[in-house]
Amino acid sequence: MSDVGAKNGTYRLAVAEATVTMPENVLAQLQATGMQTVKGSVFQTAIIAGIMGAKKTGDLIPLCHPLGLDNCEIKLNIVGKTDIVITCTASLTAKTGIEMEALVGASIAALTVYDMCKALSHDIIIRETRLMKKQGGKRDFERA
Repeated sequence: MSDVGAKNGTYRLAVAEATVTMPENVLAQLQATGMQTVKGSVFQTAIIAGIMGAKKTGDLIPLCHPLGLDNCEIKLNIVGKTDIVITCTASLTAKTGIEMEALVGASIAALTVYDMCKALSHDIIIRETRLMKKQGGKRDFERA
C-alpha cells in the first residue's frame, strides 16, 4: 500500500466508462419494455450497484486505500442500436486518487446490466472499460 500520510488532501475527480454491447433485437426489446426485465428496472438496478461497487473498491482491489466518496454518479445512455454506455463520475477530497473507484463503479454497473439481461441473450459483451478523465493529484488526464 502506498504511504500517503505526509500528503495533503486535495479535490479529486475521476470519470470512467464501460460499454455493454448486445444484439440489436435484445436492446429493442428492452426499450419496448421501458428497460425492464423480469428482475426489474435494468438502469435503476445498475445505478445502485455501480455506486455500491465504487464505495467498496478498497475491499475489492488489493492495496487500494479505502476511501469515503463525497459523490458518485452513474449514468447509462443508449448509443446506437446495440450499445449501452455507462459513465461513473466519482469525487472526493483526499490524499490519494479516485480512479479505481470510478472504474469499479462503471464495471459493476456493466456487470449488473449483463445479469439483468442474460435471460434475454448470452450474446452480451462488456467491453472498453476505461478511464476517461481524472483531476487532482500529480497530474490531470483526459481521454480525447
